[in-house]
Amino acid sequence: MRNKSSAIAGVGPVLPAGGNGLPWGLLGVAAFSLTLPFTRFVENDAMSPMFVGAGRAVVAGLLAAAALGLTRQKFPRGSQWVRLAAVAGGVVIGFPFLTSYALTTVPAGHGAVVVAMLPAATAVAAVLRGRERPPARFWITASVGAVAALVFASLQSGGFSGLERSDALLFGAVIAAAIGYAEGGLLARELGAWQTISWALVLSMPITIGLTAQSMTDRLPTGTFPEWAAFGYLGVVSMFLGFFAWYRGLGIGPMAQVSQIQLTQPVMTICWAAVILHEHLTWPVVAGGLVVIACAATTVRTRAVRAPDHAAKKDPRVDVENPSPAPSP
Repeated sequence: MRNKSSAIAGVGPVLPAGGNGLPWGLLGVAAFSLTLPFTRFVENDAMSPMFVGAGRAVVAGLLAAAALGLTRQKFPRGSQWVRLAAVAGGVVIGFPFLTSYALTTVPAGHGAVVVAMLPAATAVAAVLRGRERPPARFWITASVGAVAALVFASLQSGGFSGLERSDALLFGAVIAAAIGYAEGGLLARELGAWQTISWALVLSMPITIGLTAQSMTDRLPTGTFPEWAAFGYLGVVSMFLGFFAWYRGLGIGPMAQVSQIQLTQPVMTICWAAVILHEHLTWPVVAGGLVVIACAATTVRTRAVRAPDHAAKKDPRVDVENPSPAPSP
């Protein structure tokens, strides 16, 4: 193995906190914004929800295994495997499967409600798991943004007429993704951004391969070229490349702030749904989308303060209030 591999434990954080992770976070959100429309697009009589949910993880897992092998990454150690299992359960298994089944009965616009609640859920998970201490004004602006995003999504989906089975699935997807995002952002500081999602995908492969095979015993998947292209996007970008940018952004942090970039995802998702699926887009929805973007911009400008971690306590060169990495000797 090369001595400079970013996966070597004990040489300090790969993605030290204190920089600006917002551009990377926005790039990841832009990649994820097509996930729900493309999932809805490929789920028909030709592709089952189980195949879409598991098959795209298999595609991403094969790419991840190749990337880890070609770059000769060192294996994670000890508790990192348990944490990777939490990432895998959240973003490789939980979110894709729950949204795949939910979108068989609801439009992609309604599914954008998931994304509307996800930033707040990720921020809470980041605070609980990452020892971040956002000020009160952060929570105020984040709450306003979450409400605005929910109203925006409901305008497009025709409002909420009571909880249904699909809503329960979507809510479960929110919880699963929030846990996977927060834990993945922390692991990205130790293993690297792309290494984290790659190990999670490889760890999930025995399950995803088995579920994919089971889905194909009922009927073999078929589809047109655009449908297979959309499925390819779900596997290559939504499940793999998009996480390169997203986990890098969360790893650089501040995680609670970067997570609020997702407030713009319902806007992008519903616009894509209008273009790809021809779902109805109205002027009130456009206006609501602009409000959501404004709320996201206000939230990310709110400075989050991280609690001192062990590295900061041991190294007096690290400023706890602005934990930029100290220059190497």
